[in-house]
Amino acid sequence: MPTPLYRFHCTDGHELVADLQGKRLPTWALMRAHAERVSLDLMLSGAQRDWSTWTVEIYDGSGRHVMSKPFTDVLANRSTRQG
Repeated sequence: MPTPLYRFHCTDGHELVADLQGKRLPTWALMRAHAERVSLDLMLSGAQRDWSTWTVEIYDGSGRHVMSKPFTDVLANRSTRQG
């Protein structure tokens, strides 16, 4: 069975950073971890924005929405791990 393809689009409802390439990941745990990396990379890119309304919207290879991951959850998880 082929490894599923997921696309990780980031948005605040007005702006969009589209993932045109996607990433093949064999498990949901790896998909969630990749979503966190995508949001952290965008936040650390140097763009000065209010990230509190941004989410990573994850779609499977057929275009079905499978999960949303708010950037605020990623920041909360990161501060808990560092704390």
